[in-house]
Amino acid sequence: MKPTLQLFKAETFVAEAAGTLTLANDADPREASLEGITTVVLQFPKFTDGRAFSQAFLLRRRLGFVGDIRATGDVLIDQLTQMQRSGFSQAVLRDDQNIEHGRKLLAHYPAFYQGDAVDTQPHFAVAA
Repeated sequence: MKPTLQLFKAETFVAEAAGTLTLANDADPREASLEGITTVVLQFPKFTDGRAFSQAFLLRRRLGFVGDIRATGDVLIDQLTQMQRSGFSQAVLRDDQNIEHGRKLLAHYPAFYQGDAVDTQPHFAVAA
């Protein structure tokens, strides 16, 4: 079972600045220097803008980034499962979102048949 996405509320979240890189929503992560970076912050300016999902996938799968990838901005609990599967390890939820309901949603599906950015092997390959 994959690690659970860490959830935070925007109104109370205080970020550590050391070792943190914030990428603009239209930035290409392949062009960023990740040396000494422990956390990459990706932004959702609107919940309908999914470019940060692609950025997270690139960071995990193509660039092999093992640090934290944090979602900020217009983050809804409806997006959490896809965030976890795309490589995010932290999500700072919009203030009106229920953090406990988000945790329940993440626990709803303990495994997926196909691989993703974190668990690259398909379920049938590891279920044998």
